[in-house]
Amino acid sequence: MYTQPDPRAYYAELTKLGYCIPELAKPYFRKLIKDYRADRQVDTPTILDVGCSYGINAALLRCDTTMRELAEHYQTAESTGAAELAARDRAMVRSRSGIGDIRFIGLDASEPALDYARAAGFLDDALHADLEQADPTAAQRDQLADVDLVFSTGCIGYVTERTIGRVARAARRRPWMAHFVLRMFSFDAMRAELDRLGYQTEQVDGVFRQRRFADEREQEQVLETLGHSGIDPSGLESEGWFYAQLFISRPHPDAGAIEPSV
Repeated sequence: MYTQPDPRAYYAELTKLGYCIPELAKPYFRKLIKDYRADRQVDTPTILDVGCSYGINAALLRCDTTMRELAEHYQTAESTGAAELAARDRAMVRSRSGIGDIRFIGLDASEPALDYARAAGFLDDALHADLEQADPTAAQRDQLADVDLVFSTGCIGYVTERTIGRVARAARRRPWMAHFVLRMFSFDAMRAELDRLGYQTEQVDGVFRQRRFADEREQEQVLETLGHSGIDPSGLESEGWFYAQLFISRPHPDAGAIEPSV
């Protein structure tokens, strides 16, 4: 579903599993964007969405919409071609005010997802790259040079400190970051790398639902992983859902607690 020419299968499958973390992340992202604008005096910040797939976070922020509205938006276009669907999305982007001027770059391993997100107007630019394996090319470094903020909603763990470190070093100045990380993955190596790069990281109180487990086998695997890490799943993963934690990283001396913007 991540390599289809449009996101209809993506939304159809993830809606069945109650996928909700991009919407839960939205108020925190809004707040960080607002704070960055005020602190850095940047009217149009550039945001890098790591693991962006079809530009979901960008769509939520640009269009000030919800996951339910997006799912229904694509459900009503069963017989529409991908190009026509992208044109409909561009019209939606133009008609919504969102949070003002922002520039979105998507980083993902799925080229079809990136292509659609750009065609739909959710992304302004895209990086089809594997920064786990290699440093960015000269062209990719140019794309990353002006990144102001880095967001992710579930890819950390699959994407490691290698990618995030390379992103941070490619930017002209250290970008602010917000990462929603599944509890089954440790953030320690990422925190250590960001510390080396001059960041201070804070963990936001609470946990955030990502989606329901697809089946009992997936749940058993996650519970086993949590057990090996000494993490108690009672009342959380034991009830059938993935849960994530939020880490905010800003370069010294910019660190400070944030609350979501409503």
